[in-house]
Amino acid sequence: MRRKIESLTQKRQELEKEFQQRLQKLKKTVSSISPSEAYANLNQQLSSLLETSSSSKKIFKKKQSRKDFSLLALLKNLVQAQEKIHEQNEKIIAALSQIDDLFLRFQNLVDAKDQEWDALSSNHVGLIFKSLEWRVEKLAVETQDAKLLVKKLYFLRDKLDALIQELSAHESKSLSTTTSHQILNSLKDAAYVSFENRFRGDEAQVKEELSRYQDFFERGKVVDLGCGRGEFLEILQEKGIEAEGIDLNQEMVEYCREKSLTCHQDDLLAWLVNQPDESLAGIFSSQVIEHLPPSYLRQLIQQAYFKLAPGGKIILETINPTSVFALVQIYFLDFSHSQPIHPLALQFLLENHGFEEVRILYGPPPQDEQLQTLPSPENRAEIFNSNIDKLNKLLFAPLNYAVTGVKS
Repeated sequence: MRRKIESLTQKRQELEKEFQQRLQKLKKTVSSISPSEAYANLNQQLSSLLETSSSSKKIFKKKQSRKDFSLLALLKNLVQAQEKIHEQNEKIIAALSQIDDLFLRFQNLVDAKDQEWDALSSNHVGLIFKSLEWRVEKLAVETQDAKLLVKKLYFLRDKLDALIQELSAHESKSLSTTTSHQILNSLKDAAYVSFENRFRGDEAQVKEELSRYQDFFERGKVVDLGCGRGEFLEILQEKGIEAEGIDLNQEMVEYCREKSLTCHQDDLLAWLVNQPDESLAGIFSSQVIEHLPPSYLRQLIQQAYFKLAPGGKIILETINPTSVFALVQIYFLDFSHSQPIHPLALQFLLENHGFEEVRILYGPPPQDEQLQTLPSPENRAEIFNSNIDKLNKLLFAPLNYAVTGVKS
């Protein structure tokens, strides 16, 4: 939008400059249209001839030669006056043409100003709507965080009650390792759920994005490793497919259970190991494997192969590090990520552990962030410069940043 406003402003300034130039030219043309000296001489000589005609015959005869001379001078001035009249007519025609051209330029200038004001207004309204949208999203996230905090308060209250009973029973003031770990892990889980709610996206949006995988699973038991808030479990449940979720985050598991989804709190690899071989029809995992160390990921893929029945399918979705935008704006945003995984590396891991028909499925690109194509010639400079801005923002963003805060 900034480039568009700059282009419209430049266009308006150029039209204003041309309008002023044409206006000055018209003023100069109009000022040149005035009675000339030939008109004045012609009027004087006509008056002189009229006076001579009204005098006596005697005087007329005596002044015949003078009259002849006056007639010759009159004819000469008539010719000059005719030329001047023709010249003035040409100037008048030119002035009329300039007035017509000036009027058209004035209309173009008015249109350019209207376009500039429309762009400025749209930009201003767009900024207001973006600000409101951001505030609404922030309010929704904070509301969800508040609900989680209330739930966490009840959980901690129960843990404290249990702790008090434990201390009373043992008559000790020392805190048991198990209880302390439960409390700390619960707090960490709640913090990550808050992070997920803010940056992962709205559940409806995530569900829509994951819906493109639903046709890969048709029957049998499907497990979602790292199911999070349970968006894909809901998709499978709505399709009538038996589905279970596994997540280590207690908050996520409780949230899924509140939605009547089957979910287990456990380590992903440990849960897979405990399943009978060839007992699963499908294994799904979205935005999880980038959190896992390489050795853990290899074991997970190997166990997945053992636990899938013949014909069973596996889908592992992760962030695409070949996209600079995804790497910078998504991967590095989450401090719990272990390492990015190249698509070809993940393809090799699956093939190396026995999977067949291994394909790479790329999701849709970020349409709003992509560079624009060049349409008609008059808009090329604006769009080209806009594309340069996007490239500069992507490739040459500031090297450092700081986050500030104020204690309330």
